[in-house]
Amino acid sequence: MTRQIQQVTLGADAGRWTEAGFQVAGEVMRVGEVDVAFEAGEGLLGWQLSGVEEEIDGLPVMPAARTEPPSATHPNGVTRIDHIVVFTPDLERTTSALAEIDVERRRVREAESSAGTLRQGFFRLGEVILEVVEHARVEPGPARFWGITFAVADLDTCAELLRDRLGSIHDAVQPGRRIATVRPGAELGLPVALISA
Repeated sequence: MTRQIQQVTLGADAGRWTEAGFQVAGEVMRVGEVDVAFEAGEGLLGWQLSGVEEEIDGLPVMPAARTEPPSATHPNGVTRIDHIVVFTPDLERTTSALAEIDVERRRVREAESSAGTLRQGFFRLGEVILEVVEHARVEPGPARFWGITFAVADLDTCAELLRDRLGSIHDAVQPGRRIATVRPGAELGLPVALISA
């Protein structure tokens, strides 16, 4: 069985996301094949995976939104969730927890950072990539959600819409793609980046 992310729940103000060019209806929106629900709090609070009812290495499962989000075209040109980033103190432990629900790691990338060597494991969950990051600054304990990156049809047009809410555009790690980070002043409640499709 292929596991898919069906919903993510964000602790964020839906109005701020509307200001950033997302089409939100009430407290929900749809991005590609994934529903996004908004609740009080901060950060990515949890998710729903097809056929999974219990947390995975500390990553909580959240109930479905009470209302069905309409399919929408987002004014900022976002087309889907490209990847979700999770921090873990132990990549192999989190990899084993995902393997228990039949989600296989596709590859591992190692890179040097200011925190020392970091290891990234990549997993496919439907149209979304799950990027699990281990490095020395991650505190002991369960895995935790960190940030989210959205694919956008035209990053330059999106930058014109967001203006000073978006940082500078630069080359992404993925060959041929460009990326920019949404600035904290946009108050989206968690780290958000936009990447060219």
